Amino acid sequence: MEIIEQIDEWRKHFADWKQNQSGSAKDDVGESYPFVRNRHAPFLPARRALPMLNLALLSSAGAYIAGSEPFDGDAVDGDLTFREIPTEIESEDLQFAARGYDPTAVRQDLNAQVPLERLFEFQQNGIIGQLNSVFWSFQGFIPNAARLVDEMLPKLVQRLARYEVQAALLIPASRLCHQSVSLAARAIEAAGIPTMTVAVAKDVIESVRPPRAARYDGEYGSVAGRPSWSEQQRRVLDEALRLIEPMDQAGIRRLNVDMESAVEKERGER
Repeated sequence: MEIIEQIDEWRKHFADWKQNQSGSAKDDVGESYPFVRNRHAPFLPARRALPMLNLALLSSAGAYIAGSEPFDGDAVDGDLTFREIPTEIESEDLQFAARGYDPTAVRQDLNAQVPLERLFEFQQNGIIGQLNSVFWSFQGFIPNAARLVDEMLPKLVQRLARYEVQAALLIPASRLCHQSVSLAARAIEAAGIPTMTVAVAKDVIESVRPPRAARYDGEYGSVAGRPSWSEQQRRVLDEALRLIEPMDQAGIRRLNVDMESAVEKERGER
């Protein structure tokens, strides 16, 4: 299955859009941007139960190790590289090349976008088999979706296969990140690895169609849950991950976390 359906037509729309972008903000594609539109999604049923899976985390928040080369926030087509980072890294050793989203939340609490602490808790509690020893980070503000598919995603899929990943959790940071992450999920699933995308941009994921998506009314920059609100983060991730195994076809599921968070707020617990 194609990662971008009718890609030649999309390239034409993108070329037209790009021609008219002189002087536009570098972190906003505007209303005229041609988001990818897919009708179908690749899908692979999970062959293992969640407590037996080697789970990979992919973040489009632009995380990189302090002192290493940052992502290029000025690239017109977007930075088409990714970073492979140990999951046991300390939060103070990470920096963020944020583009298209406000990094305040993730700088306050890494778990708002890169929920390593929450996933290690899940590993310890037997919710997942194990968190893979490295996670993958890229700067998801990539307007040129065709180059993303042609140049970066094949390399990224190869790295996941190298680590014998059995499922992947993908978390976007910005609105455009939802497109980049959804395309990554499609490529990973097409390569034989079940995926789950946590999302807050309903229109973008409905257009791009990742294989599995769990959405709620969250905010860009804290898609994995609000900073310093560990209970909400756990609810978002736990509910999303537990959808991997029972889903028998591609689709988007609405999480119950919105209702639970509202009740908690009314009780004065948050």
